[in-house]
Amino acid sequence: MKPFMDENFLLRTDTARMLFHEHAQSMPIVDYHCHLVPKMIADDYRFRSITELWLGGDHYKWRAERANGIEERYITGNASDWEKFEKWAATVPYTLRNPLYHWTHLELKTAFGITEPLNPSSARRIYEHCNEQLATEAFSARGLMRHYQVETVCTTDDPVDSLKYHRAIRECGFEIGVLPTWRPDKAMAVGDGKAYREYMEKLSEASGMTISAYPDLLEALRRRQDFFASQGCKLADHGISYFPWTECSEREADGLFRKVLDGEELAKDEIDKLQTALLLDFARMNAERGWTQQFHYGAQRNNNTAMFKKLGPDAGYDSIGTYNCSEAMARFLDRLNSEERLAKTILYNLNPSDNAMVATMTGNFQDGSVPGKIQFGSGWWFNDQIDGMKKQMNDLSLLGLLSRFVGMLTDSRSFLSYSRHEYFRRVLCNLLGDDVENGLIPESELPRVCRMVEDISYYNAKNYFNF
Repeated sequence: MKPFMDENFLLRTDTARMLFHEHAQSMPIVDYHCHLVPKMIADDYRFRSITELWLGGDHYKWRAERANGIEERYITGNASDWEKFEKWAATVPYTLRNPLYHWTHLELKTAFGITEPLNPSSARRIYEHCNEQLATEAFSARGLMRHYQVETVCTTDDPVDSLKYHRAIRECGFEIGVLPTWRPDKAMAVGDGKAYREYMEKLSEASGMTISAYPDLLEALRRRQDFFASQGCKLADHGISYFPWTECSEREADGLFRKVLDGEELAKDEIDKLQTALLLDFARMNAERGWTQQFHYGAQRNNNTAMFKKLGPDAGYDSIGTYNCSEAMARFLDRLNSEERLAKTILYNLNPSDNAMVATMTGNFQDGSVPGKIQFGSGWWFNDQIDGMKKQMNDLSLLGLLSRFVGMLTDSRSFLSYSRHEYFRRVLCNLLGDDVENGLIPESELPRVCRMVEDISYYNAKNYFNF
């Protein structure tokens, strides 16, 4: 019987195997968007068990377990580490054809050298084997980053963050770059007045100034950007449900901002108006800094009210939204471009039906200053699996330049998610290998294809972000 997930997993042709083994596999990892906890890196955190490392905070796995009829106490509740692992092991055989099946076994193989399938009969053996390795120094937070040949990671950080752990990481001499990313979503969340006013108090304290008007807000954020830049920040990230677009003057923005501070709730059209002004001003600041800006849009979040009240956000109750914002996106980018303040930009859509729209939208604003200045981001969240990756790369290939693509990221809180870079590289090599062997790319261009694989795996991101 052919072993599952051997060295040629997903690589169907000789060309694909050559591309992966000789050109993709050894490339370092530039993980330019993730949600790792900087404190864990600063502390070189040691995980008490595979359950903590693997299942803590992983809402992908939580969703699958709930769908498999597992009680919440074994997912986010107070069950023991072994009990939680046992329930996940019982769920894995039911994940066939779900990307979790591949992710699970690729993580076990790449981190722990485990090649047997995880199921109820193997659960105890795998649990104990992983825990034995986690007790060694090589499997600390930093050890895992070294194991996966990580070169640079960019975390996701709020403007009020002190970034003290980033400083601690840098000062301790850790050889892997851990840089902050500017994520001002809470400064834009004007729809929840109470939470917004509480956040303004935190921002006032962090910036050392009173915020009582819209210009004050912008100045406070600029001060915090000064600080982030001093700590090595080169990227901004914006998580939005959709691109808002309603014309809003600075005077109108100030009036709406003051209404929120005064305790008034904004109507839906007022929220869109103020958020249009905010997002434009955030983007202008990004351009002034020379930062790359990322926009993740299309998530419909916290759909289960009862569980949101119990567990909070990011617990596995989000879904793909069906927002139609192509015109708003175009107007947003066009306004910045007309002002000559459109920074390098990466657009990530959660709904795959937007792929072609986003791929063509990027082409509207390329200006020749930087290869691939406006990027169609990699398959994100529900799309970072074989089908989603192939669709994203095929649409980019047909409507843009795949050769200039900055490649994969983890978008994860897990130190084992670096294996997703390998997964992506295997899909990429198989895609290009098929084209060569089917005569869609001439064999004479094989050296260019080899370089293309190395670029997408590593060099494009390193050069694009100036790491």
